[in-house]
Amino acid sequence: MIRVLIADDQALLRGSFRLLVDLAGDCTTVGEAGTGVEAVALAEEHRPDVVLMDVRMPEMDGIEATRRICADPATADTRVIILTTFDLDEYVYGALRAGASGFLLKDTPPADLLTGIRVVAAGEGLLAPTVTRRLIDEFARRAEPARPLPRQLDGVTEREREVLTLIARGLSNTELAAHLNLSQATVKTHVGRLLTKLAVRDRAQLVIVAYETGLVGPSSLR
Repeated sequence: MIRVLIADDQALLRGSFRLLVDLAGDCTTVGEAGTGVEAVALAEEHRPDVVLMDVRMPEMDGIEATRRICADPATADTRVIILTTFDLDEYVYGALRAGASGFLLKDTPPADLLTGIRVVAAGEGLLAPTVTRRLIDEFARRAEPARPLPRQLDGVTEREREVLTLIARGLSNTELAAHLNLSQATVKTHVGRLLTKLAVRDRAQLVIVAYETGLVGPSSLR
């Protein structure tokens, strides 16, 4: 069973998410939090596999709560999916930098939300296509992108850099395999090595590394 913690300041939404999760068959809700502080405390208490995290919550926002959960060794295996609405796109970058593994919109169909929980619980990153486009726009909007940090890519082979670039463009493993004419098993090996070498949790974090090291920029991501 995938153990899920739900963090949202609206009780009605928490109840709806809980019902959806508990009826999935392979997921179960282990707690509900109405504030960011409660989310951090419950994550430490229950060690969920996945946290569904709202951005705007009292006492502590979802981004800070995500940062604390992901930085705490006690909850190192917990993955966070940020749930928000279109008017909160400016938080995408901050949430991913805080360690979020997924980012979905609150109008995501129920079946897609459950799929997202399963994908993130399995260790993959998850970005809704519309969110990916807005993430790229946020990169482009920044007046001074982070300076390249080439040393962070020391030890990454040319093929792995190519894979990292394509991951940053949003390609799945299947699409990577077709684009590079490789088997999916080989692609998975490259992705696994990138995660290890760059010391990141998942594909969502690889996107951030690709941009912040200067390997890709807004023009190459489009």
